[in-house]
Amino acid sequence: MLSEPREAGPTTALMRKAYARWAPVYDVVYDKLTEPAARDAVEAALVGGKRILEAGVGTGLSLGYYPKDAEVYGVDLSEDMLKRANRKVARKGLSHVKGLQVMDVCRLGYADASFDAVVAQFLITLVPDPEGALDEFLRVLKPGGMIVLANHFGQDAGTVARVEEIVAPLCEKIGWSSAFKAARIEAWAKWRGVTFIGVRPTFPGGFFKILRMQKPG
Repeated sequence: MLSEPREAGPTTALMRKAYARWAPVYDVVYDKLTEPAARDAVEAALVGGKRILEAGVGTGLSLGYYPKDAEVYGVDLSEDMLKRANRKVARKGLSHVKGLQVMDVCRLGYADASFDAVVAQFLITLVPDPEGALDEFLRVLKPGGMIVLANHFGQDAGTVARVEEIVAPLCEKIGWSSAFKAARIEAWAKWRGVTFIGVRPTFPGGFFKILRMQKPG
């Protein structure tokens, strides 16, 4: 049986340790910087429907961007992050958030065809097995459902690519690897028969991208 090659990444144990360190300061560092991309990702996901899975929900920064008639579920590997997300949900009265659970995105505990859309923000370049996570996103999607990724993807060439090479050491410390290209996601989509809708730039200055794919109907 054929299988696509997969690159090694950080282990889940290392990720849990990193998230535990980041949890107390995560909102301060990321909130305003990532808000425009997060809002764009939410808007893109709602095109597919209102039952949404936020994979790698973290401290719940984007949960307040969903409309009240949405039905949002969130999962994250880090219990420390989810504690903060739960407090945020309670404090802001986010009744559209139906559940937050500790879960590995490569082993989702949901039934097939459970969601209209899966959103993963600033996650896919961090997981140990990106293709494995995408396989799970695809499994829990309903036919015609959307996968929406908000992330930094490295440029293949040009001035931006050269700048990325210079700042790569700093970016990698906060999880934004310029070595990870959108072409890798596109190759997975082709392998799985998923419609690759495209990638569009968002704030700041196109550094972050919104990548969209659709499960066959």
